[in-house]
Amino acid sequence: MNSMVIMSIVLMMLSTLVMSIASILSKKSIVDREKSTPFECGFDPFCVARIPFSLKFFLIAVIFLIFDVEIAIILPVMMIMNDSLPEMWLITFSIFIAILLVGLYYEWHQGALEWSN
Repeated sequence: MNSMVIMSIVLMMLSTLVMSIASILSKKSIVDREKSTPFECGFDPFCVARIPFSLKFFLIAVIFLIFDVEIAIILPVMMIMNDSLPEMWLITFSIFIAILLVGLYYEWHQGALEWSN
């Protein structure tokens, strides 16, 4: 018990030290006058400041994250498969995969997976 308390205090001190060093090193020593002035100052900008963001790219990224989380859920399930009933594991896993496949079919049917239109 005592060693856990000492270990947690050491880890807290170490993390505080690392965060302090990172904040000190990240400060910019040269302050640029142009960067500190407001952007909307009444003058017309020389060029467009914002680049349009592709919504298709965002949808593909969200779908990737969903299936990435699915892999993170499936891997530990494989390890406990030996300790559980095979029928219960098969039913649970089949429902999980069915929900994912229905979602994938829905995204495909809506056209979110087609990159070029």
